[in-house]
Amino acid sequence: MYKLIAVDMDGTMLNDQHALTPEVIQAVRNAKTAGIKIVLCTGRPLPGVQRYIDELSLREEGDYIAVFNGALVQETFTKKVVNQLDMLYEDVRELEVLSRELPIAMQYFSEEHIYTPQKDIDRYTVLDAYLNNIPLRVRTLEEVGPSVALPKVMFVGDKEDIDRTELLLPAGIRARNEIMRSTSHFLEFLHPEASKGNAVMDLAARLGITREEVMCIGDNGNDLSMIKAAGCGVAMGNAIPEIKAAADIITFTNNENGVAEAINNVLLHAL
Repeated sequence: MYKLIAVDMDGTMLNDQHALTPEVIQAVRNAKTAGIKIVLCTGRPLPGVQRYIDELSLREEGDYIAVFNGALVQETFTKKVVNQLDMLYEDVRELEVLSRELPIAMQYFSEEHIYTPQKDIDRYTVLDAYLNNIPLRVRTLEEVGPSVALPKVMFVGDKEDIDRTELLLPAGIRARNEIMRSTSHFLEFLHPEASKGNAVMDLAARLGITREEVMCIGDNGNDLSMIKAAGCGVAMGNAIPEIKAAADIITFTNNENGVAEAINNVLLHAL
């Protein structure tokens, strides 16, 4: 039986209206009652998951969450940090310079804020701040300073611009950062050891849970590492082809309660 199920949020746990359905909420609660740990594993910042944690009753002792694509793992009840991998200031500065040269819009995160150095704020940055209920600040990296921990940087824009940017990334930047696409509009940069897969497996090891006892569910490029790492990787019906190819199981789409279907199947076979 699976003892830990790690679930992505956008495009996976949430439907296209960024909402949790009653079916998904009930499935999560049933899994918890059965002794299975449900871990939200998302690219979102901490403020962007708080209301979902409460809706899913995942703010109890022994509950965990992984945010910033695994760069920060935290106990939700005590808010104790389990693992944290922030980017080096020099690497963020290199990305800020590159964003001006390409050019491409850039945003970066602290635990409580989203920053952009562009005075003409990109619409995707505005949308990201709104969806995650996180304060947006126009600040250069120099203004923020090296004392602020920065777990994630993003280049944002239309798909064609992000496609072009990804092709133009220098080899040095590729070598010094973990890089992934979370949507067609977002190119994300993390500490080189940070990923959802590493976060989930590190947490599992701390809890005495083996790889074979871990299931991971996702839909997009930032989920690939945990789909590959898990004993059972589950792709959403709306997942990109790379996720479906790497998965052991394909469930329904996020608009068809695919997460509930996957969890309910686990509970059914545990009886």
